[in-house]
Amino acid sequence: MSIKSSVNRIDVDYADVAAAAERIAAHVHRTPVLTSRSVDQRVGATVFFKCENLQRAGAFKTRGAFNTLLQLSAAEKKRGVLAYSSGNHAQAVALAARELGIHAVIVMPEDAPAVKLVATRGYGAEVITYDRLKVDREVFSYSIAADRNLAVVPPFDHAQIVAGQGTAAKELIDEVGPLDWLYVPCGGGGLISGSALAAKALSPNCKVVGVEPEAGDDATRSFKTDTLQSCRNPDTIADGARTHQLGKLTFPLLLANVHDMVTVNDQDLAQSMFYLMERMKIVVEPTGALGAAGLFHRNRVQLGDRVGVIISGGNVDFKALASMM
Repeated sequence: MSIKSSVNRIDVDYADVAAAAERIAAHVHRTPVLTSRSVDQRVGATVFFKCENLQRAGAFKTRGAFNTLLQLSAAEKKRGVLAYSSGNHAQAVALAARELGIHAVIVMPEDAPAVKLVATRGYGAEVITYDRLKVDREVFSYSIAADRNLAVVPPFDHAQIVAGQGTAAKELIDEVGPLDWLYVPCGGGGLISGSALAAKALSPNCKVVGVEPEAGDDATRSFKTDTLQSCRNPDTIADGARTHQLGKLTFPLLLANVHDMVTVNDQDLAQSMFYLMERMKIVVEPTGALGAAGLFHRNRVQLGDRVGVIISGGNVDFKALASMM
């Protein structure tokens, strides 16, 4: 399938990703790239896993959070920030805000994984919860931000967030060289948008494939139809991919730079997560395993290809994991 090009205005490019990499270098981990003979034999290719589960705060979101907060004005830093998230963006903004001396208010669903709620509060943020089945989180969040005069740090649809997230793929390709394929988890599209910008610049022949849960397939439907689709409160174990639609920025970036979108069901996702734990000895949350699940269960690589997979996070709720097992 060829890359689609029906794009509206795009406000971020690879130069922003490269600048973000320099800006955040002192604040984030350069996460390791792991390989596995078992995986290579399973898929018939050489696979490189970029382990953002070993990032600070346990996910790639730390990259975008630092890139955004570092560019706030002095007045904005003094007033404080607000973020809304099911967990990983929440923790990332809370961590970045604490390190930069900024007060952070985080809006999270009541049923967010307990480990993520605890961690967000542990970083010193003020957490406000809501019922995701009854409350529109964007409307709720922006009303609080307006009342308190806080700068909003969106979870994905923001140029500085996208640029920051793209630094993960940049590091991967800088380290291992050109790729034939890059499998990337997709929720709201921040990670895959930034990753695709990096791949297009550093490995022009690389085919970027986004992977999302079958129950929350809005991005896949949007990609296939060139029309922004939505999916409210999808029932999936991939809590980080329960966003209801792509953003006004991430949607055109995805159309312009991504080769294809695929979905995996929760059974495939759980199996992939446990496979990574058993064979590679790494802790990966369900959303973090989306890219691997796409490779394992929707494999379209050729024998001998070089494949990148971004493991996006490792903030596992072990009580939920036990019930899943």
